[in-house]
Amino acid sequence: MKETEFINSLKKEESIAHIHGWDFSHIAGRYTEETDLPWDYQRIIFDYLKPEMKLLDIDTGGGEFLLSLHHPYENTSAAEAYPPNVQLCRETLLPLGIDFRAGDGKDALPFEDAAFDIVINRHGDFNVKDIHRILKDGGIFITEQVGAENDRELVELLLGKTELPFPEQYLETRRKQFCDAGFDILDAQECFRPIKFFDIGALVWFAHIIEWEFPDFSVDRCKDKLLYAQQLLKQNGCVEGQIHRFLLVCYKK
Repeated sequence: MKETEFINSLKKEESIAHIHGWDFSHIAGRYTEETDLPWDYQRIIFDYLKPEMKLLDIDTGGGEFLLSLHHPYENTSAAEAYPPNVQLCRETLLPLGIDFRAGDGKDALPFEDAAFDIVINRHGDFNVKDIHRILKDGGIFITEQVGAENDRELVELLLGKTELPFPEQYLETRRKQFCDAGFDILDAQECFRPIKFFDIGALVWFAHIIEWEFPDFSVDRCKDKLLYAQQLLKQNGCVEGQIHRFLLVCYKK
C-alpha cells in the first residue's frame, strides 16, 4: 500500500472512531489485551454476591458487564456519567427494573446511605469516602482498575513523553486510601500484561477513543510516528505495549 493510501486508511479509522457503551467490537481480532490477567473479576464478584444482596455498579458504561451477572433486577442498581451512556442505560436498564441513576463515581452518588451490600467498579472513577457512605456495615467493594502506567509504550510511540493522566492510580496508593477510610483489605493484586495491535488502523481507533491517555492525538499530527509504527508492525508482526491493572476487594468494618 502506498504511503498516501495508508494515511487515508488511518484517517478513515479516525473519522469513524466512536464508543457505544463500552464496546470495542470494531477492533475485535485486530488487537488483544487482558487475555491473561492473574484474577477473574467476574468470578471474584460471584464469590461474594448472593441473590438477596443489594448490588451497585459504578461507571457501568452501557450496563454490558452488569447484565452479564444476571443479578435479580430488583436488587440491582447502576450509575453512569458519560452522557451517551446515560441515555443508553435509560433505554436498556430502566425498563428491566434496574435502579439506574446518572452520577459520576468521583463525586457523591445519588444513592442513600448504607444502601448496598456490594459495590463494584471496573475501570471507573470512585470516591473512597462515598463508597464508605453507601455501603452497609460488612459491605464489600470490588474494583478492577486501570493503573497509572497503562499503555505507556504505545503513548510514547505516538506522542513521545507525556504526563501520566492519573498518577495516583497505583495499588499501594489506593490501598492506603481505603485503609485510612476504615476498610479492611481482603484482596489486593497488581499486574502488567501485553497489549498487541495487529494493524495500525486499530491502534488509531483505540488512541482516538482513549483520548485521556493519548491527548491531542490525530493522524495528521502523528503521521511520521504512525509510519514508523507500521514499520515496526511489519518487522515484528504486531505493535506491543503493556497494560497496567490492579484489583482491590475491600470490607467495610
